[in-house]
Formats: sequence, C-alpha cells, structure tokens
Amino acid sequence: MDGIDRVVAQWGREKPELDTLPMALIGRLMRIGKHLETQIAACHKRYGLTLGEFDVLATLRRAGGDHCLTPSELIATMMLTSGAMTNRLDRLESKGLIVRVHSQKDRRSVSVALTGQGLGLIDELIVEHVKIQQGLMVSLCDADKPLLNGLLKTWLAEFES
Repeated sequence: MDGIDRVVAQWGREKPELDTLPMALIGRLMRIGKHLETQIAACHKRYGLTLGEFDVLATLRRAGGDHCLTPSELIATMMLTSGAMTNRLDRLESKGLIVRVHSQKDRRSVSVALTGQGLGLIDELIVEHVKIQQGLMVSLCDADKPLLNGLLKTWLAEFES
C-alpha cells in the first residue's frame, strides 16, 4: 500500500459513492512526474542548465542542418510565451551557448543558432539525459513500456489535439 492507496481508502470510508480510480491514477502520475523532473533537473544542473535551457538547446540540436530556428519556431515547438523564450535565450546567449543571427535581407528578422560550445554541450548532455531517463524506467519490463507509452499517448491526445 502506498500513500495514494491510503488517500483513496480514506475517501472510500468518508465518501464511498465517489469513483476514486481517476484520483489514484492522476495522483500517481503527478507524483511520478515530480520524481522524474527532480532527477532530470539534477542532471541538467550538473551541466549548469535549467530544464528550460536544456529544452531550447535540444530543440535547436534536433532541428538538424545549421541548428538554427527563429524565436517563433522555438516558441511553437516548446509552447512558451515570447517573454519566457526571450529570458531563456538571454541566459543561453550570456553562457555562450547560442547566438542570435540577424538576417542579411531583413535586419528585423532574427534566428537563434547553437554555438560550437552549445553544440558540444548538448551532444554530451543528451547522452547523459537519455541514460537518466532509461534508469528512471528500470522498474518497468520491456513489454510494459510500449503499452504504457500507447496509453499515455491516447490520453495526451485528448488535451493536445
């Protein structure tokens, strides 16, 4: 019995008419999410980055080519406000990990690109990041992972489609 089971049992005694299965599922997902975020954030912190800064670097890296996107493309990919993106870009630029590049044709148009230092950092960090993620899933057998992924994908589509 875990903490969620105790909460559900208490509600079962006090309000037996409640369907508490969604409470149990969501409660577990939220608690798992906090544990996952804490451990992944600790990995990023060792590299001097926040989760958000890592996300920008990873988005630029997986864009391929010259690893360059406009701030609008980054915002659309990461679902951020322009103010939050500007803050992240300012911090990453001050660390020498990205550079803002003005268009030769239109000086108002700006793109964001990884620097050599930023590319090296994200290439090293993504390997560590994936190792941490793999370790966080060690309690699930190989057959359960795709099943869970499919269920979560279906559920997530309810909110993002």
